[in-house]
Amino acid sequence: MSTSNTQKVQIAVADPSALGLLGLAMVTFVASSQKLGITTGVSFVIPWAIFLGAIVQLIASVYDFKHNNIFGATAFGGYAFFWFGVATSWLIKLGVFGPALASTADPKQLAVAFIGYLIFSLYMTIGSMETNKVLFSIFVLIDVLLLTLAIDTYAANHTAHIIAAWSELLISLISFYGSAAVVLNHHFGKPFLPVGKPFGIFK
Repeated sequence: MSTSNTQKVQIAVADPSALGLLGLAMVTFVASSQKLGITTGVSFVIPWAIFLGAIVQLIASVYDFKHNNIFGATAFGGYAFFWFGVATSWLIKLGVFGPALASTADPKQLAVAFIGYLIFSLYMTIGSMETNKVLFSIFVLIDVLLLTLAIDTYAANHTAHIIAAWSELLISLISFYGSAAVVLNHHFGKPFLPVGKPFGIFK
């Protein structure tokens, strides 16, 4: 007679959401400056998109998987690859991969990608209702951003562009607050910066 025992070992890691939110805050802060006309071009947006928007959020995703936090891991991972995709699209448009690729780029395909991410963001918004109100606010604004980006990218629309710009700036500011709340609340061992209780509708 043989018996088998399964033992699970979990390695303790710190909450990565502060780092992930910082990455989101930084890339949207820089990107919104271009949409608002404060800065021009995307050449200096690309490094922040790759390193803060993509790589930092991907790191946060990996550590959220270690936390067995499928919501956080999927959110950070999903948006990390969003920024990889956006940065690469900008590089193609700028001719980094050659004039042939740049000349055949169809911005409507990017608009379709934004719609795809809007679908992803909508069901993540439902999930965020049971996290906290800061995260819920960020997801709602991401929904607005993706919708208006899709409209403006498919056929240039000034109103959609302005709404996208301001929603992206608000995402940045709230994400900075969310990152600070995670760090300081843990550091002081008390709710130093309130994030708002879950809605409690689904749980």
